[in-house]
This record gives sequence, structure tokens and C-alpha cells, in this order.
Amino acid sequence: MSIGFGLIGASNIASSQMIGAIRAQDGCEVVSVLSSNAERAESYAKARNIPHATDSLQALLSNPKVDAVYISTTNELHHAQVLAAASAGKHVLCEKPLAMSIDDAKEMIDACKNASVIMATNHHLRNAVAHRTLRQLIEDGAIGKPIAARVFHAVYLPEHLQGWRLTEKGAGGGVVLDITVHDIDTLRFILQANPVEVISMSQYSGMTKSDLEDGTMSIFQFDNNVQAQVHDAFTVKHAGNGLEVHGTEGSLIARNVMQQAPGGEIILRNAVGERLIEMQHENLYEVGTRRFVEAVRGDGEPAATGEDGLYSLAAALACLESEETGNRVKIVLDSVSFC
Repeated sequence: MSIGFGLIGASNIASSQMIGAIRAQDGCEVVSVLSSNAERAESYAKARNIPHATDSLQALLSNPKVDAVYISTTNELHHAQVLAAASAGKHVLCEKPLAMSIDDAKEMIDACKNASVIMATNHHLRNAVAHRTLRQLIEDGAIGKPIAARVFHAVYLPEHLQGWRLTEKGAGGGVVLDITVHDIDTLRFILQANPVEVISMSQYSGMTKSDLEDGTMSIFQFDNNVQAQVHDAFTVKHAGNGLEVHGTEGSLIARNVMQQAPGGEIILRNAVGERLIEMQHENLYEVGTRRFVEAVRGDGEPAATGEDGLYSLAAALACLESEETGNRVKIVLDSVSFC
């Protein structure tokens, strides 16, 4: 079964990661690209050998060669674009966060279910070999019962991305909906548990407009009693990144794993000493795209479902509410299974 992808959004992430990931799958190709600017669509397509370009969503969705869409527009556009794609019978791989509200995200998921099309969220980090290894080690009891976790994902936002993320609150700008939402999904995946409460504080260091946070620290309570501290920022140039999980019998220390590029290391530390865990890294986006394509072909589920995207969105919105009110905020959703 061949699968033609339409790109809804002539984005940097599509160019740098997703086009290659799609073309790495057997029988898959990018057949069309949509940009709100027709000239940009044409130049983007020409530079990347995409046969069709348009500034019309209807034209892309009515193209018989398009079987699935990858959506990477700004966040406030996802809702309407997913509904349109589902109505046209196209499978959907959508960037995070899925939408700007929980109700919109639920409507998107329901629309895809009702249309019998696959919906996935492009949470790339859970596809890293490092995170899959962490999950398996915890499941196997390598550190006993998990007690606490820490994510450090404070980075410096690259200059080529310093656009709407720093200025457009209505489009989902700010660090929480850009980075924290990924960290929540990664913790859910590794711990196989859901966050149920959060308290969060925002930071304003001058990189963003005054109503958008460029740094944040949060503490999540998970339903397996793990507490997780998360530090995210757009403003930190030299911190590095990583994730730690501490248990009753040991600790897992992962470095350079909260990033797009495959790599990083995991150290298991316990009463015996320290051991470096061997891993064979893979391209994160190719893994996620492969799982999506397999699901479209009737084999299994995507790496991150629409429901996974809903949960990470709900937790991120709870962070923003906590930052605004100064209160601990409950995260209340129906249970979501862990893929």
C-alpha cells in the first residue's frame, strides 16, 4: 500500500526532519505542500522536489494522491485543519500541542474516529531509543519502585525559530506549549503513569513579549505517586539537557536525550556502582513516522495517539493556569492507555 503525504504547513520541522522521515518509509512520498503564501509554497516545493504546491487547503485535501497529512502550522490552526482532513478521509499526523483548548482537541480526536482515519500526535521524544530504554528498565525493576523524576530541558531557542513562539500568545507561543508539553508526554511514556496535579511558576527574562513566559519550573504529581520536577526555557545557552528517574533501589541518569538528534547516554546507578547502558540509536522522526505508517496500513497504533496528545495538552494548560493563579491545579481526564 503506497501512501502519499500532504504537508499542511511549509515549515522548518517538515523540511529538516519530516520530509526525510516520510521518504525513508517504503512506499511513501510527499506529494503536496500547503502554505498560506502561494509563492512560498511553490519555492518550498521546488527546492524539495515535491510535485504539487498550493495555498488552498481544499485543493490539497481534494488531491487524490494525498492519503495522509502532516500538520505543522501554528497551533491555533490545527483544530480546523484536522477537522477538514478527517472530513476528507485523510489520515492525520499532527504536531503538538494538538490545539489551544481541551474541547477542541477532543473534537479533533472524535472527528478522526468518526471518519475511521488514523490520528497521531508528533511527540518525537518518546521515539528515542534512550526513552524507550528508560521505560523498559523501569518496567523491568532496574531501580525498584520509582519515586521521583527530574527533566532539565532549558535550552536557547535557535534564531531561525525566534518568530511567533516569542510574540504570539494566540498561536500558542511561550515555552510551556512548545517544550513543556513534550516533557509531559515523555514522562508519561517512561513512567507509564498520568500526571494528576501540577504547581508551576513562569519566568520572564526579556526574550518574549511581556505576556509570554520564556522559562518555567513545574512540579507534577503522577498517579503512581512519582513527583517530577521540570525546568524548561528558551534562554539558557549552555545547560545541556537530560532526564533522571530515581527509585527505591537505584537511579537512571540520562544525558543529552531531550533533543531532536538521536544520541545521548544512560547510566544506571545502584548499590553495585555505575553502569553505562548500551544503546543503538535511531532517527526519532523515522521511528514515529514508521509507527504512523504501520497504523495506517492496519498494523498497531501510532507511537503517540491523539489521546496522548490530548493528555499532554491538558497538563500543559494546567501549568499555564497554575502560573497565572499561583495555585496547584488538578489535571482531570479520562484514563489514557500507554502505547
